[in-house]
Amino acid sequence: MVLTVSRISQQRRCRGRRFKAATVLAILVVLGAVSPSLAQSGYDTAKAAYDKRDFAAALKLATGLADDGQAAAQNLLGIMYENGEGVKLDAVAAAGWYRKAAVQGYSEAQLNLGVLYENGEGVERDLSKAAEWYLRAAQNGQLLAQFSIGLMYREGRGLARNDREAARWFKRVAQRGFAIAQINLAFMYLAGEGVPRDDREAVRLFRLAAERGHPVAQNNLGLLYAAGRGVERNDEMAVEYFRHAANQGLANAQLNLAKALDAGRGVRGNYIEAAKWYRKAAEQGEPEAQYRLGLMYRDGRGVRQNAGTAEQWLKRAADQGFTGAR
Repeated sequence: MVLTVSRISQQRRCRGRRFKAATVLAILVVLGAVSPSLAQSGYDTAKAAYDKRDFAAALKLATGLADDGQAAAQNLLGIMYENGEGVKLDAVAAAGWYRKAAVQGYSEAQLNLGVLYENGEGVERDLSKAAEWYLRAAQNGQLLAQFSIGLMYREGRGLARNDREAARWFKRVAQRGFAIAQINLAFMYLAGEGVPRDDREAVRLFRLAAERGHPVAQNNLGLLYAAGRGVERNDEMAVEYFRHAANQGLANAQLNLAKALDAGRGVRGNYIEAAKWYRKAAEQGEPEAQYRLGLMYRDGRGVRQNAGTAEQWLKRAADQGFTGAR
């Protein structure tokens, strides 16, 4: 089996509202932990109101604190303006409050301001400034910012591409148990980019992320077991990992599981089950699954033979450029 690397969908998330961004990370806008000084000045009360979704009370309390220069309250106001919670959504105002907190060294606000610069929301899109704020937050120990810096080095966005620096930052985050950093670092070890090629280390990192339930790690670990790369070949283990990821809806894992069922590799062959998983992947737009499902309808394997349905699936695969369907 040819080893392929599943790619993680690239998007950020901010308190229930999605942002487009060319990263592998789902970033949550962060509320800082309450220190004794913050509790004394009333930030804990504002945050408690926010957590209860009493935005009117949170806004009143946070505004007074923020006007007095309290960074955590300023960050909280930025979140509320960014998400339109208790106020009209206003990304410009959000950026302004994040900046006030960020220049005081508040790492969560530095991260949040970096996200706005990366996405061009409330400020003009500027990847260099995004990297600058991410780096400040990363140096203050912000895990998500450390990961973002690794991505920017890896992709050459806002920073000159530097795989060694990317790997260095990914390692820092991976050591803290962050699954997506473990996955990205595993890919680098497989390719020997920024680190010496080391299939065993890739297996170790994928396993760590897989144990945390990440479907991309589970699928890729299955591929490594199927290929005997970095680990002794074990088709049964490959199927087990494919199934874990497939049950979470990962289309490539559904395809891999279907192929194993179709061929009877690592599992007793079952055309009906294979067709079921091909369909799940095909309906998500996986072209090879569309092609293979078309063949099953053409040949009547696992499904009732139907030339018209076969043609439809084969055409959908061909329209995506899947060469096997031409």
